[in-house]
Amino acid sequence: YKDDYMNTAIIVCSTLTNHVKAAQKKMNTNYPIIELDNSKHSRPEKFWHLAFLAMEQLPEEIDTVLLGLGVCGGASVGWTFPRRTIMPKVDDCITLLMHTDEKFHYNLKEVGHFYLTENRDLMSIEQMEQDLVLKYGERRAKRVMKVWFDAYKSVDIVDTGVYDCYSKEYVERAKRESAIINVPYQYVPGSNIILEKLVSGKWDDQFLIIEKGGVMTEEDFGMTNKESLHTTY
Repeated sequence: YKDDYMNTAIIVCSTLTNHVKAAQKKMNTNYPIIELDNSKHSRPEKFWHLAFLAMEQLPEEIDTVLLGLGVCGGASVGWTFPRRTIMPKVDDCITLLMHTDEKFHYNLKEVGHFYLTENRDLMSIEQMEQDLVLKYGERRAKRVMKVWFDAYKSVDIVDTGVYDCYSKEYVERAKRESAIINVPYQYVPGSNIILEKLVSGKWDDQFLIIEKGGVMTEEDFGMTNKESLHTTY
């Protein structure tokens, strides 16, 4: 894929930057990477606005964009893509990292499980509790946390092999997160297979290819009437 280096770029959520770099190293590619600030992730419409803005601002010679992110709430549905775009058919970056096979899985998360990956500081249980304490005080914050997390069963660490989720620091963090909501923590298998396929051009039915001027629809993701791009846990 050396001939494509001059006309391809990767736009990635900063949550996945290290995984994209690992994928490029393994697959021997070296596409330029444009990061999107994951602090905007809580507002999918703003996050996708940044993604489209980044696509529009790429040099003219870039005609293909590899998107290292998930649908993230379906905020991109209905937008016209300014360049040929290839992206994983997944609901979010957690499902992306939970893939371990060649099959299409839109959402691999389980109800009642809180997932930890390499960089989930913005979705930290600790941070949620601290924010609530500042807003409501400790007693009310604990009541709110109980309501939010009463149905949760586990804190799950997604082991992709790219980052050290067995380090003392990481394990201590997982223990704190699980203790706050009074559930156990456990490891679940993951991999970097989706991003490795993305950067190496192995775009099968796990990927969506949108040509320049194309518009994304829910049907592009194989959704049934009972499913939605907006499904989340």
